[in-house]
Amino acid sequence: MATVSATFLRFQPLFSHSNRSSQAAASLKPVSVGWAKNNGFPSLKASRFRVSCAAKPETVERVIKIVRKQLALTPETELTNESKFAALGADSLDTVEIVMALEEEFDINVEEESSQNITTVREAADMIDILVQKKAEGGS
Repeated sequence: MATVSATFLRFQPLFSHSNRSSQAAASLKPVSVGWAKNNGFPSLKASRFRVSCAAKPETVERVIKIVRKQLALTPETELTNESKFAALGADSLDTVEIVMALEEEFDINVEEESSQNITTVREAADMIDILVQKKAEGGS
């Protein structure tokens, strides 16, 4: 009879240094990862982790709709949180147009430095939720 044992890691936010970080951390869910124990603990470099988007599902859907429209993608083109704009055929001008459409859709202003860091649907949705929350709290 074979015996199976496993080793588990559990990740969850413990603390944050800023109010914005604590708000983002509050929306995160704990993640558990398990490995069958064969030859000891596996290297973390050899493993792939998938982290879900912290943005609201409604925000992600609106971002996907805008990206699909701006890049003239067919309905069959699969878009997920991890979809990279460049992999979808977007150049730097397309990315600027996506950001401008997101600003209009969500009534926000994205600083140029922030817009240069947006390369995926997830990054855009996360940034939008932060900016919308900041605006609702009376921030700029």
